[in-house]
Amino acid sequence: MAIIEVNNLVKRYGDYTAVNGVSFAVEQGEIFGILGPNGAGKTTTVECIEGLRDPNGGSIRVCGLDPHRDTDELRQLLGVQLQKSELPDKLKVGEAMELYSSFYRDPADWRELIETLNLTSKLNSQFRSLSGGQKQRLSIALALVGNPKVAVLDELTTGLDPQARRDAWDLIESIRDRGVTILMVTHFMEEAERLCDRLALIDSGRLVALDTPAGLVSKVDDTQRIRFRPSAPLDHAVLNALPEVTAVEQAGSQLVVTGTGNLLLAVTTVLAHNQVVAGDLRVEQTTLDDAFVALTGRRIES
Repeated sequence: MAIIEVNNLVKRYGDYTAVNGVSFAVEQGEIFGILGPNGAGKTTTVECIEGLRDPNGGSIRVCGLDPHRDTDELRQLLGVQLQKSELPDKLKVGEAMELYSSFYRDPADWRELIETLNLTSKLNSQFRSLSGGQKQRLSIALALVGNPKVAVLDELTTGLDPQARRDAWDLIESIRDRGVTILMVTHFMEEAERLCDRLALIDSGRLVALDTPAGLVSKVDDTQRIRFRPSAPLDHAVLNALPEVTAVEQAGSQLVVTGTGNLLLAVTTVLAHNQVVAGDLRVEQTTLDDAFVALTGRRIES
């Protein structure tokens, strides 16, 4: 069942068209990602979904509601973490949570949220004293305090160090485990590949592709390469005879086996049968970044 439906969305600013005919649906309970470079129209799209901007064309439904006409009702069902979230410098974490909780008819237990997000020790800390990661976790807590059916996370991990980013990924997965549908905007390929059930690739305001991360990769190339150093000589013909293998090459002391399907299992089974150990084994395959380049002709700069 689709909880978000976007049909032929158009948004213009004067003569500039930021979003041009974008359509997609988000299923209940999934993590749905909107992926693209800066300026692609990602944030404009979600701002229309949130009711923050009025589209020039097309239609949007969120939980069956029109974001433009049913704004007040939608705010009770939608939790939003904006790309740039700022609070008054002197506002304390506990004060912010209590204030935001008062906006909703059926709020969550904000103290439990704070504990889940490891912010209990910061309850009496002012916003200005929080680290970047703590501010991001607070923005998530504020987005969830209304017990939303849908959470919109816009560039959640921008500016975070690698460890803080991975901590945020764990948090996003825990949000979904709470039964919340997640619409997330990102330009980080690794983030999209790890978290998203499906992805909408947007470039220059248009929908380029819509599929699972693996599906997007397979549209471009499902070839795999296995590199390893055999512990003993191995006749290439043994590997070439496998239906999954398309080529076997010698690269110095390494063997490079190219193929498709369950290549790794096929190769390692043959190696074990021939009592050959694969040293320094590495599997290489087409990445989501490669797929985006193939589909759009350019690379996203992180």
